[in-house]
Amino acid sequence: MVRQKTKQVAVDIYSATDKEILATLKSIGYLDDDFQGAEILLNLCLHENKEIRYYAINNLAKLADDNLLGDFKQFLANETTSRNRMEIASAIGRMRSKKAIKTMIGLLDDPDPNVILQAIRGLLVFRNETEITTTLKNLHTHNNELVRKIIDVEFFDLKDYAKNHAQFPDELKNKVVNGDSLNILKEVEDESVHLTFTSPPYYNARDYSIYNSYESYLAFLKNIFQQVHRVTKEGRFFILNTSPIIIPRMGRKYSSTRYPIPYDLHHDLVKMGWEFIDDIIWVKPEPSAKNRIAGFEMHRKPLAYKPNCVSECVMVYRKKSNKLIDWVYDQYPKEIIEKSKVDDGYETSNIWKIDPASSKIHSAVFPLELCDRVIKYFSFEGDLIMDPFAGSGSVGVSAINNNRNYFLIEKDKLYFDEIQRKLMTRLL
Repeated sequence: MVRQKTKQVAVDIYSATDKEILATLKSIGYLDDDFQGAEILLNLCLHENKEIRYYAINNLAKLADDNLLGDFKQFLANETTSRNRMEIASAIGRMRSKKAIKTMIGLLDDPDPNVILQAIRGLLVFRNETEITTTLKNLHTHNNELVRKIIDVEFFDLKDYAKNHAQFPDELKNKVVNGDSLNILKEVEDESVHLTFTSPPYYNARDYSIYNSYESYLAFLKNIFQQVHRVTKEGRFFILNTSPIIIPRMGRKYSSTRYPIPYDLHHDLVKMGWEFIDDIIWVKPEPSAKNRIAGFEMHRKPLAYKPNCVSECVMVYRKKSNKLIDWVYDQYPKEIIEKSKVDDGYETSNIWKIDPASSKIHSAVFPLELCDRVIKYFSFEGDLIMDPFAGSGSVGVSAINNNRNYFLIEKDKLYFDEIQRKLMTRLL
């Protein structure tokens, strides 16, 4: 495709409206070597309209002319908006000129991390120079997490990435284990699992999940999810279904207690190496929820409003990695990527309206539709899907239905037997 070349700015900046100036600036394409409108753009960099200033800077940057360095430095000193200051820093970097090195090094001390990131980007062009490399490496302890991440990727990523990403230990293939999740997970090899989808037992809300304190409950889950992180393959996903729960009051003189489980867990998950990706809200029909609003409906008194809880959190995490998703794609044969593509009719928002499921055996069952969506959206055919709190075994059933493999752990013998029966029927 031939790029459109622009030789001049066809607008009278003194009589045109802001709308007309913006339209002109946005229409400017590739700038020819004999572009004649630099002076007009420089004047527009001083315009009172911040959008006009932004697009004037953006177009000047296309010239990659280090003679503009002094102008950019002046604009940067006077500019107040973060977006425009970031664009000016980017323009200086795009010069790819040694004359700009001192300025870019100075920008590493800027209070705006967006400006610092653009300065790093510009300096990386000269990374072969010892002084530049040393200066950039010193940023590995910077207080901004994005700055640290880029420096880590560029200079400190010494990890030996596994070559068998699509493979997993054969002893885990389509296995259900009856036992304590933590003890069993400790026996699993590092980086064995492609996807974990689970819903842990709720704090003291079911007969099978009684803990002596909320703190001990969270500590228990933290230990489990630390092991899940260890056994998860590079850059792959952990999907956690939880929701706040209510412990009923002991009597009329006491209040009930509501525990924000997903929000209390989140910080620990991030600290242990999970990167937060998305929050999906699973919405169930209101008649399926416990009626909390009844008292308020009778008296309508302020402060006593308690809505019916029709949603649960489906939190999406990815094992922190310096590798992008494209790297994961490269670990699979093209035919697997093609076979795993999601069909039409996929959910486009983070609000998933799915009816709950029921079972005579288990009181909290994963709906197959929920499992199907998670497994299709976050794994490939042939992958190993794990659930360390397998419950009724829905994750295993969905894995089979979607041409994946499962590895399930369930402590309760009754549930374990039911899973075995259900999965054997499917496999046969």
